[in-house]
Amino acid sequence: MAIFGVPELEDLGDLNGKSVLVRVDFNVPIRNGRITDDLRIRAALPTLQWLQAQGASVTACSHLGRPKGKVDPEYSLAPVRERLAELAPGVELVENLRFDPGEEGNDPAFVAELIAGYDAYVNDAFGASHRAHASIVGPPRTLPSAAGRLMAREVEVLLGVRNRPRRPFVAVMGGAKVSDKLGVIEALLDIVDSIIVGGGMAFTFLKAQGHQIGDSLLEEDMVETCARLLASEATIHLPEDVTALHGGKLFDPEAGGEVRQAGVDLPAGWMGVDIGPGTAAVFTEVIHEAGTVLWNGPMGVFEDPRFEAGTRAVAVAISETKAFTVVGGGDSAAAAKQFGIDGDVDHVSTGGGASLELIEQGDLPGLEALRGAPNAPTGA
Repeated sequence: MAIFGVPELEDLGDLNGKSVLVRVDFNVPIRNGRITDDLRIRAALPTLQWLQAQGASVTACSHLGRPKGKVDPEYSLAPVRERLAELAPGVELVENLRFDPGEEGNDPAFVAELIAGYDAYVNDAFGASHRAHASIVGPPRTLPSAAGRLMAREVEVLLGVRNRPRRPFVAVMGGAKVSDKLGVIEALLDIVDSIIVGGGMAFTFLKAQGHQIGDSLLEEDMVETCARLLASEATIHLPEDVTALHGGKLFDPEAGGEVRQAGVDLPAGWMGVDIGPGTAAVFTEVIHEAGTVLWNGPMGVFEDPRFEAGTRAVAVAISETKAFTVVGGGDSAAAAKQFGIDGDVDHVSTGGGASLELIEQGDLPGLEALRGAPNAPTGA
């Protein structure tokens, strides 16, 4: 495994007849009681099936949504339990961990209740391992523990990209807010050759350059920070043209409004909602010349078909490049799937926030906890 001191499944010893608790990330999208994407369930199968093959009795546990420490039928894992029974017969699934306030509060009493009766613990919930929650950091304090196959693969790929990238290394950053990704942007500036910035966050950078951005998304308190980043020696690619909306509503073409291609200086009343075709062409060229590409965040409001072109262009470029490509979970993974390129990417992460934190910090609370497990390799 790529991280020294983190025990693997094989470090659990003889599991025949043992009972194993597996923390998974089954926080899947559910609409009208039906799962719309079971990727996270399928991603855990290699670990669950390996444990069963060793003769272990396997129980999975997960959170779903944010029920705020109370039992809420809307966040029941019943649909997940039904799907899991089809994919991994014999694996049990306890109810939503976040129905108890002790989960997010990292309550030792909740940890003790959770692990009672189990002989070993496995963390395969990469997407939740940036949270110091009870089910993530508690069990390794007392139980023999290990990283599951998904966790190991995520860490191996993401730390490889962070520490040993093929160059040029290009990061493609999008999404709404600079503040959400400032830490990772600053960390990436030390290791990437260039950063492509799109999405809503681009307009705060453009404002820092002195452009008039109309009614586009702006974090006024981040303008000075963006100016500092732009004044550094880093190569930061910003939009040169945009798709803009005047009047009307997002996600509602019937509401009227005018859509047009424009430069990056927008008059009042106009909102930038996607990168323009010229920018898409420039970004595509940069991606095609890369040795490694990390993509996290869409280039615009891609969920609205009128404003999907920029994100689609970047997705296609990532599918075509000869670079090693990583999609950092969240909206980027959804976009990769929407545009049919998820099978053409070298690695699609199951954790958006976790992948960014691992790249930024080089570690996660979940990994740190595993290194302290009683069966962790000596010298950890």
